Amino acid sequence: MRSAAGRAEDVSNSKPLEVLARGGFAVSGVLHILVGLITFGLARGRGGRADVSGAVAELASQPAGPVLLWCSFAGCVALALWQAGDAIFDFERLPTKHKAGKKLQAAAQAVVYAGLAFTLAAFARGAGKDNRESTSDFTVNLMKAPGGVLLLVLIGAGVAVVGIIYAVRGFKKSFEKHINPPSTPGGRKAVTALGMAGYVAKGVALFVTGLLVVIATVTVHPEKSTGLDGGLRALREQPYGLYVLAAVGAGLICYGVFTVVRAKLAKM
Repeated sequence: MRSAAGRAEDVSNSKPLEVLARGGFAVSGVLHILVGLITFGLARGRGGRADVSGAVAELASQPAGPVLLWCSFAGCVALALWQAGDAIFDFERLPTKHKAGKKLQAAAQAVVYAGLAFTLAAFARGAGKDNRESTSDFTVNLMKAPGGVLLLVLIGAGVAVVGIIYAVRGFKKSFEKHINPPSTPGGRKAVTALGMAGYVAKGVALFVTGLLVVIATVTVHPEKSTGLDGGLRALREQPYGLYVLAAVGAGLICYGVFTVVRAKLAKM
């Protein structure tokens, strides 16, 4: 058993897996850029789905789309495995309370990238689904289950809290501890500016999405819980919403560029 665990740890820290995992960061960055462009387009009255499925659909529509999707799938699977390896094997020298938090964070990231890989594979196989419909269907079905309303409120509140955490990370620049900064002062300033704008914008998008889930659940209108795309569209209807939506779109593009850069600079 120990030898099997040792081999698994060696694989999770291997150079080939690291290279592929860094590619996963690049894939995430590209998808955030696409979501940001779609969001910016919504502010200008254009169509499109400002969520992961919309971004993946845009990627699939490019020349050699299936190849891009399967390569992106490989990168996200590798990054999910790398994060899972961190959750299982790393942080052992930290104090117990800090170790648990770090492991939980790595495990959550592994789940996120595994879900992204699943979406990419679904589109590559021609089985992609509108994320607004799937989110709404999930909400309706969960509300019918025992304790489903409470669980949905907790999920929405959790997403909103994650949004706040992202925004705080942006303002405090705490994302810098996860990267090896560029050697030049100009490069460091550019990466920091991208990170700040990106984390704050993503925080706003997640907060609005989580808030919309809570409101839809409390008012018993589950069809209004339409994920990130629905949250951003709801944001557009608020006072000065077009300007805020455009700013969020630009920020998501910044986050995407930062994440692409992180593919090279990330501490693995």
